[in-house]
Amino acid sequence: MLKRFFIFCSGADTNILNSCSPGEQIKYAGIGATVFFTAVMAFIAASYALYTVFDNYISAIAFGLVWGLLIFNLDRFIVSTIKKKDNFKSELLQASPRILLAVIIAIVIAKPMELKIFEKEINQVLLERKNDLTLANQEQIATQFTPKVTALDAEIATLKNEIAIKETEVNALYNTYISEAEGTAGTQKLGKGPVYKEKREKHDAELAALQELKAANTEKIEQAENQILLLSEEYNTKVSESQPVIDGFDGLMARVDALNSLPLLPSLFIMLLFLAIETAPIIAKLLSPKGAYDLKLEEEENALQTWVAQQMHQRKAVLQTDTEVNNRVYADIAEEQELYEYKRKKARELLQLQADAFYNKQKSVLG
Repeated sequence: MLKRFFIFCSGADTNILNSCSPGEQIKYAGIGATVFFTAVMAFIAASYALYTVFDNYISAIAFGLVWGLLIFNLDRFIVSTIKKKDNFKSELLQASPRILLAVIIAIVIAKPMELKIFEKEINQVLLERKNDLTLANQEQIATQFTPKVTALDAEIATLKNEIAIKETEVNALYNTYISEAEGTAGTQKLGKGPVYKEKREKHDAELAALQELKAANTEKIEQAENQILLLSEEYNTKVSESQPVIDGFDGLMARVDALNSLPLLPSLFIMLLFLAIETAPIIAKLLSPKGAYDLKLEEEENALQTWVAQQMHQRKAVLQTDTEVNNRVYADIAEEQELYEYKRKKARELLQLQADAFYNKQKSVLG
Protein backbone atom coordinates (compact mmCIF):
# COMPACT_ATOMS: atom_id res chain seq x y z
CA MET A 1 0.00 0.00 0.00
CA LEU A 2 2.78 2.41 0.95
CA LYS A 3 4.78 1.46 -2.16
CA ARG A 4 1.76 2.18 -4.36
CA PHE A 5 1.32 5.57 -2.76
CA PHE A 6 4.96 6.49 -3.33
CA ILE A 7 4.75 5.25 -6.93
CA PHE A 8 1.74 7.57 -7.35
CA CYS A 9 3.85 10.40 -5.91
CA SER A 10 6.55 9.73 -8.51
CA GLY A 11 4.11 10.40 -11.36
CA ALA A 12 4.95 7.11 -13.09
CA ASP A 13 2.42 5.24 -15.26
CA THR A 14 1.25 2.47 -12.94
CA ASN A 15 0.00 0.27 -15.80
CA ILE A 16 3.47 0.19 -17.35
CA LEU A 17 5.31 0.00 -14.02
CA ASN A 18 3.23 -2.97 -12.84
CA SER A 19 4.61 -4.99 -15.75
CA CYS A 20 8.20 -4.16 -14.75
CA SER A 21 10.49 -5.87 -12.25
CA PRO A 22 10.22 -5.22 -8.46
CA GLY A 23 13.58 -3.40 -8.59
CA GLU A 24 12.20 -0.92 -11.12
CA GLN A 25 9.12 -0.39 -8.95
CA ILE A 26 11.28 0.20 -5.85
CA LYS A 27 13.33 2.80 -7.77
CA TYR A 28 10.24 4.84 -8.62
CA ALA A 29 8.83 4.35 -5.14
CA GLY A 30 12.03 5.93 -3.79
CA ILE A 31 11.68 8.86 -6.18
CA GLY A 32 8.05 9.28 -5.10
CA ALA A 33 9.02 9.15 -1.41
CA THR A 34 11.48 12.00 -2.00
CA VAL A 35 8.75 14.02 -3.69
CA PHE A 36 6.34 13.33 -0.82
CA PHE A 37 8.73 14.24 2.00
CA THR A 38 9.79 17.37 0.16
CA ALA A 39 6.14 18.41 0.13
CA VAL A 40 5.90 17.63 3.87
CA MET A 41 8.90 19.87 4.55
CA ALA A 42 7.31 22.58 2.41
CA PHE A 43 4.09 22.27 4.45
CA ILE A 44 5.98 22.64 7.75
CA ALA A 45 8.07 25.55 6.48
CA ALA A 46 5.08 27.42 5.02
CA SER A 47 2.98 26.85 8.14
CA TYR A 48 5.68 28.33 10.37
CA ALA A 49 6.27 31.28 8.03
CA LEU A 50 2.56 32.05 7.82
CA TYR A 51 2.16 31.67 11.59
CA THR A 52 4.65 34.51 12.04
CA VAL A 53 2.40 36.57 9.75
CA PHE A 54 -1.13 35.66 10.93
CA ASP A 55 -0.29 34.52 14.50
CA ASN A 56 -3.09 31.95 14.14
CA TYR A 57 -2.61 28.17 14.03
CA ILE A 58 -5.67 27.40 11.90
CA SER A 59 -4.87 29.94 9.19
CA ALA A 60 -1.19 28.95 9.16
CA ILE A 61 -1.97 25.22 8.85
CA ALA A 62 -4.61 25.80 6.15
CA PHE A 63 -2.35 27.95 3.97
CA GLY A 64 0.61 25.68 4.72
CA LEU A 65 -1.38 22.68 3.49
CA VAL A 66 -2.23 24.49 0.25
CA TRP A 67 1.44 25.39 -0.24
CA GLY A 68 2.55 21.82 0.50
CA LEU A 69 0.09 20.43 -2.07
CA LEU A 70 1.30 22.99 -4.61
CA ILE A 71 4.93 21.95 -4.10
CA PHE A 72 3.91 18.28 -4.25
CA ASN A 73 2.13 18.82 -7.56
CA LEU A 74 5.05 20.79 -9.02
CA ASP A 75 7.65 18.21 -7.96
CA ARG A 76 5.52 15.34 -9.24
CA PHE A 77 5.08 17.15 -12.56
CA ILE A 78 8.83 17.90 -12.82
CA VAL A 79 9.86 14.29 -12.18
CA SER A 80 7.19 12.74 -14.41
CA THR A 81 8.05 14.92 -17.42
CA ILE A 82 11.75 14.00 -17.51
CA LYS A 83 12.20 11.36 -20.20
CA LYS A 84 15.25 9.10 -20.26
CA LYS A 85 17.26 9.31 -23.49
CA ASP A 86 20.50 7.79 -24.69
CA ASN A 87 22.33 11.15 -24.54
CA PHE A 88 23.08 12.53 -21.04
CA LYS A 89 23.69 16.06 -22.35
CA SER A 90 20.30 16.04 -24.04
CA GLU A 91 18.69 14.80 -20.82
CA LEU A 92 20.47 17.50 -18.79
CA LEU A 93 19.37 20.19 -21.24
CA GLN A 94 15.81 18.89 -21.04
CA ALA A 95 15.93 18.91 -17.21
CA SER A 96 17.65 22.32 -16.82
CA PRO A 97 14.43 24.38 -16.60
CA ARG A 98 13.05 21.88 -14.10
CA ILE A 99 16.28 22.01 -12.06
CA LEU A 100 16.04 25.83 -12.01
CA LEU A 101 12.47 25.59 -10.77
CA ALA A 102 13.57 23.07 -8.13
CA VAL A 103 16.28 25.49 -6.96
CA ILE A 104 13.70 28.28 -6.57
CA ILE A 105 11.37 25.96 -4.64
CA ALA A 106 14.26 24.83 -2.39
CA ILE A 107 15.16 28.43 -1.52
CA VAL A 108 11.51 29.24 -0.74
CA ILE A 109 11.21 26.16 1.49
CA ALA A 110 14.59 26.65 3.21
CA LYS A 111 14.08 30.24 4.35
CA PRO A 112 11.19 29.59 6.82
CA MET A 113 13.03 26.54 8.18
CA GLU A 114 16.09 28.70 8.76
CA LEU A 115 13.89 31.13 10.69
CA LYS A 116 12.72 28.29 12.93
CA ILE A 117 16.15 26.68 13.41
CA PHE A 118 17.81 29.98 14.32
CA GLU A 119 14.79 31.26 16.26
CA LYS A 120 16.72 31.90 19.51
CA GLU A 121 19.48 33.82 17.76
CA ILE A 122 16.91 35.80 15.77
CA ASN A 123 14.99 36.63 18.95
CA GLN A 124 18.21 37.96 20.50
CA VAL A 125 18.85 40.18 17.47
CA LEU A 126 15.24 41.39 17.51
CA LEU A 127 15.48 42.12 21.25
CA GLU A 128 18.55 44.28 20.71
CA ARG A 129 16.86 46.09 17.84
CA LYS A 130 13.71 46.62 19.90
CA ASN A 131 15.80 48.10 22.72
CA ASP A 132 17.52 50.42 20.26
CA LEU A 133 14.17 51.39 18.78
CA THR A 134 12.75 52.00 22.28
CA LEU A 135 15.63 54.33 23.19
CA ALA A 136 15.43 56.11 19.84
CA ASN A 137 11.66 56.47 20.23
CA GLN A 138 12.03 57.91 23.73
CA GLU A 139 14.64 60.37 22.52
CA GLN A 140 12.50 61.38 19.56
CA ILE A 141 9.44 61.97 21.76
CA ALA A 142 11.59 63.77 24.34
CA THR A 143 12.62 66.35 21.74
CA GLN A 144 9.00 67.51 21.71
CA PHE A 145 8.98 68.18 25.48
CA THR A 146 12.60 68.98 26.40
CA PRO A 147 12.51 72.67 25.29
CA LYS A 148 9.36 73.32 27.34
CA VAL A 149 10.74 71.53 30.42
CA THR A 150 14.06 73.34 30.09
CA ALA A 151 12.29 76.70 29.88
CA LEU A 152 10.21 75.87 32.97
CA ASP A 153 13.31 74.73 34.89
CA ALA A 154 15.04 77.98 33.96
CA GLU A 155 11.99 79.94 35.14
CA ILE A 156 11.98 78.06 38.46
CA ALA A 157 15.71 78.70 38.90
CA THR A 158 15.18 82.40 38.20
CA LEU A 159 12.37 82.64 40.75
CA LYS A 160 14.44 80.83 43.39
CA ASN A 161 17.42 83.06 42.61
CA GLU A 162 15.27 86.18 43.14
CA ILE A 163 14.28 84.86 46.57
CA ALA A 164 17.90 84.03 47.43
CA ILE A 165 19.09 87.51 46.39
CA LYS A 166 16.32 89.12 48.42
CA GLU A 167 17.18 86.97 51.44
CA THR A 168 20.81 88.00 51.18
CA GLU A 169 19.80 91.67 51.14
CA VAL A 170 17.50 91.20 54.15
CA ASN A 171 20.19 89.32 56.07
CA ALA A 172 22.65 92.12 55.34
CA LEU A 173 20.15 94.69 56.70
CA TYR A 174 19.62 92.51 59.77
CA ASN A 175 23.34 92.37 60.44
CA THR A 176 23.55 96.16 59.95
CA TYR A 177 20.94 97.10 62.53
CA ILE A 178 22.20 94.48 65.01
CA SER A 179 25.74 95.87 64.70
CA GLU A 180 24.32 99.38 65.19
CA ALA A 181 22.59 98.26 68.41
CA GLU A 182 25.76 96.58 69.67
CA GLY A 183 27.88 99.60 68.72
CA THR A 184 30.27 97.56 66.59
CA ALA A 185 29.47 99.42 63.39
CA GLY A 186 27.76 102.51 62.09
CA THR A 187 27.74 105.23 64.79
CA GLN A 188 29.51 102.76 67.13
CA LYS A 189 27.19 103.84 69.98
CA LEU A 190 25.72 101.11 72.14
CA GLY A 191 21.94 101.16 72.30
CA LYS A 192 18.90 101.56 70.11
CA GLY A 193 19.09 105.12 68.94
CA PRO A 194 17.48 106.89 65.98
CA VAL A 195 19.93 105.34 63.50
CA TYR A 196 19.14 101.89 64.85
CA LYS A 197 15.41 102.52 64.43
CA GLU A 198 15.92 103.78 60.88
CA LYS A 199 17.92 100.69 59.93
CA ARG A 200 15.46 98.41 61.74
CA GLU A 201 12.51 99.92 59.84
CA LYS A 202 14.35 99.47 56.54
CA HIS A 203 15.06 95.85 57.44
CA ASP A 204 11.44 95.23 58.42
CA ALA A 205 10.21 96.76 55.15
CA GLU A 206 12.57 94.59 53.12
CA LEU A 207 11.60 91.55 55.20
CA ALA A 208 7.93 92.17 54.40
CA ALA A 209 8.86 92.53 50.71
CA LEU A 210 10.77 89.27 51.00
CA GLN A 211 7.72 87.51 52.40
CA GLU A 212 5.58 88.84 49.55
CA LEU A 213 8.22 87.82 47.02
CA LYS A 214 8.42 84.33 48.54
CA ALA A 215 4.65 83.91 48.42
CA ALA A 216 4.41 85.13 44.81
CA ASN A 217 7.41 83.16 43.55
CA THR A 218 6.42 80.02 45.46
CA GLU A 219 3.05 80.06 43.68
CA LYS A 220 4.76 80.57 40.33
CA ILE A 221 7.20 77.76 41.13
CA GLU A 222 4.32 75.41 41.99
CA GLN A 223 2.58 76.28 38.72
CA ALA A 224 5.77 75.62 36.76
CA GLU A 225 6.35 72.32 38.58
CA ASN A 226 2.76 71.28 37.86
CA GLN A 227 3.31 72.05 34.17
CA ILE A 228 6.48 69.91 34.27
CA LEU A 229 4.47 67.06 35.82
CA LEU A 230 1.82 67.36 33.12
CA LEU A 231 4.48 67.34 30.41
CA SER A 232 6.09 64.29 32.05
CA GLU A 233 2.75 62.47 32.14
CA GLU A 234 2.08 63.38 28.50
CA TYR A 235 5.56 62.13 27.58
CA ASN A 236 4.99 58.82 29.40
CA THR A 237 1.61 58.45 27.69
CA LYS A 238 3.10 58.90 24.21
CA VAL A 239 5.90 56.46 25.02
CA SER A 240 3.36 53.90 26.28
CA GLU A 241 1.17 54.34 23.18
CA SER A 242 4.06 53.85 20.77
CA GLN A 243 5.71 50.98 22.66
CA PRO A 244 3.27 48.26 21.38
CA VAL A 245 4.33 49.10 17.82
CA ILE A 246 7.95 48.44 18.77
CA ASP A 247 7.01 45.30 20.72
CA GLY A 248 5.27 43.98 17.59
CA PHE A 249 8.42 44.42 15.52
CA ASP A 250 8.88 40.67 15.02
CA GLY A 251 7.04 39.96 11.76
CA LEU A 252 8.27 37.90 8.84
CA MET A 253 10.31 40.67 7.18
CA ALA A 254 11.90 41.66 10.51
CA ARG A 255 12.90 38.04 11.16
CA VAL A 256 14.30 37.58 7.66
CA ASP A 257 16.32 40.79 8.07
CA ALA A 258 17.55 39.59 11.46
CA LEU A 259 18.50 36.24 9.92
CA ASN A 260 20.54 38.03 7.25
CA SER A 261 22.55 39.74 9.99
CA LEU A 262 23.67 36.35 11.37
CA PRO A 263 26.75 34.50 10.02
CA LEU A 264 26.19 33.31 6.45
CA LEU A 265 27.76 29.83 6.64
CA PRO A 266 25.16 27.98 8.80
CA SER A 267 22.31 29.46 6.78
CA LEU A 268 24.05 28.50 3.55
CA PHE A 269 24.45 24.88 4.69
CA ILE A 270 20.74 24.61 5.47
CA MET A 271 19.80 26.10 2.10
CA LEU A 272 22.15 23.64 0.35
CA LEU A 273 20.57 20.77 2.31
CA PHE A 274 17.09 21.68 1.10
CA LEU A 275 18.45 22.24 -2.38
CA ALA A 276 19.85 18.71 -2.34
CA ILE A 277 16.53 17.33 -1.08
CA GLU A 278 14.49 19.20 -3.68
CA THR A 279 16.72 18.29 -6.63
CA ALA A 280 17.31 14.70 -5.44
CA PRO A 281 14.43 13.14 -7.48
CA ILE A 282 15.59 14.91 -10.67
CA ILE A 283 19.27 14.08 -10.14
CA ALA A 284 18.38 10.47 -9.28
CA LYS A 285 16.37 10.12 -12.46
CA LEU A 286 19.12 11.70 -14.57
CA LEU A 287 21.84 9.49 -13.11
CA SER A 288 19.86 6.27 -13.12
CA PRO A 289 20.36 3.98 -16.16
CA LYS A 290 17.61 3.57 -18.70
CA GLY A 291 15.36 0.87 -17.23
CA ALA A 292 12.51 -1.33 -18.37
CA TYR A 293 9.94 1.32 -17.48
CA ASP A 294 11.67 3.91 -19.68
CA LEU A 295 11.91 1.47 -22.58
CA LYS A 296 8.25 0.46 -22.35
CA LEU A 297 7.15 4.07 -21.98
CA GLU A 298 9.23 5.03 -25.02
CA GLU A 299 7.72 2.10 -26.95
CA GLU A 300 4.17 3.23 -26.12
CA GLU A 301 4.94 6.81 -27.07
CA ASN A 302 6.53 5.72 -30.37
CA ALA A 303 3.54 3.48 -31.10
CA LEU A 304 1.20 6.39 -30.43
CA GLN A 305 3.26 8.72 -32.64
CA THR A 306 3.21 6.14 -35.42
CA TRP A 307 -0.57 5.70 -35.13
CA VAL A 308 -1.12 9.46 -35.20
CA ALA A 309 1.13 9.80 -38.27
CA GLN A 310 -0.81 7.01 -40.01
CA GLN A 311 -4.13 8.67 -39.23
CA MET A 312 -2.93 12.02 -40.56
CA HIS A 313 -1.58 10.42 -43.76
CA GLN A 314 -4.84 8.53 -44.26
CA ARG A 315 -6.93 11.69 -43.83
CA LYS A 316 -4.74 13.52 -46.36
CA ALA A 317 -5.15 10.65 -48.85
CA VAL A 318 -8.95 10.62 -48.39
CA LEU A 319 -9.08 14.41 -48.86
CA GLN A 320 -6.96 14.25 -52.04
CA THR A 321 -9.06 11.42 -53.54
CA ASP A 322 -12.35 13.15 -52.74
CA THR A 323 -11.10 16.39 -54.31
CA GLU A 324 -10.13 14.60 -57.55
CA VAL A 325 -13.52 12.80 -57.73
CA ASN A 326 -15.44 16.05 -57.19
CA ASN A 327 -13.46 17.80 -59.91
CA ARG A 328 -14.25 15.04 -62.43
CA VAL A 329 -17.96 15.01 -61.47
CA TYR A 330 -18.37 18.78 -61.91
CA ALA A 331 -16.41 18.68 -65.18
CA ASP A 332 -18.80 16.07 -66.60
CA ILE A 333 -21.90 18.01 -65.46
CA ALA A 334 -20.61 21.22 -67.05
CA GLU A 335 -20.85 19.56 -70.52
CA GLU A 336 -24.57 18.65 -70.24
CA GLN A 337 -26.95 20.75 -72.50
CA GLU A 338 -29.98 20.11 -70.32
CA LEU A 339 -28.32 21.76 -67.29
CA TYR A 340 -27.32 24.71 -69.50
CA GLU A 341 -30.91 25.28 -70.72
CA TYR A 342 -32.26 25.06 -67.18
CA LYS A 343 -29.84 27.65 -65.76
CA ARG A 344 -30.46 29.89 -68.83
CA LYS A 345 -34.19 29.82 -68.12
CA LYS A 346 -33.78 30.68 -64.45
CA ALA A 347 -31.38 33.53 -65.26
CA ARG A 348 -33.93 34.99 -67.72
CA GLU A 349 -36.67 34.89 -65.05
CA LEU A 350 -34.38 36.55 -62.50
CA LEU A 351 -33.53 39.41 -64.89
CA GLN A 352 -37.22 39.94 -65.65
CA LEU A 353 -38.08 40.15 -61.95
CA GLN A 354 -35.28 42.66 -61.39
CA ALA A 355 -36.51 44.82 -64.28
CA ASP A 356 -40.12 44.77 -62.99
CA ALA A 357 -38.99 45.67 -59.48
CA PHE A 358 -36.90 48.61 -60.76
CA TYR A 359 -39.79 49.85 -62.90
CA ASN A 360 -42.26 49.78 -60.00
CA LYS A 361 -39.85 51.59 -57.68
CA GLN A 362 -39.18 54.36 -60.20
CA LYS A 363 -42.85 54.76 -60.92
CA SER A 364 -43.65 55.22 -57.19
CA VAL A 365 -40.92 57.85 -56.91
CA LEU A 366 -42.10 59.90 -59.90
CA GLY A 367 -45.71 59.71 -58.71
